[in-house]
Amino acid sequence: MAYVLQVDFKMEGPFGKEMAESFSGLAKSINQEEGFIWKIWTEDSEAKEAGGIYLFETKETAQKYLTMHTERLKGFGIEPVNGKIFEVNKKLTALNHGPVR
Repeated sequence: MAYVLQVDFKMEGPFGKEMAESFSGLAKSINQEEGFIWKIWTEDSEAKEAGGIYLFETKETAQKYLTMHTERLKGFGIEPVNGKIFEVNKKLTALNHGPVR
């Protein structure tokens, strides 16, 4: 079973190229998280929002990451953090070329 974690929050920046440069270390560290498969980074500079769509192997590893990431963001003064976990329907996702295992 695979689980999607959807996270979003308000953020002043950086966005775009500056975000990629500033957060590359964080991006590399996410690869080491238990149960992590992939992440799509999301941003909307006009609305001053950022976040991501993650795929985890289990609901438990998605929840563990969400808890840790929420605390990390709170440490940067970012609140509230919106997070939702969804089970992936692999059969339908595969029909639409979704990147699931």
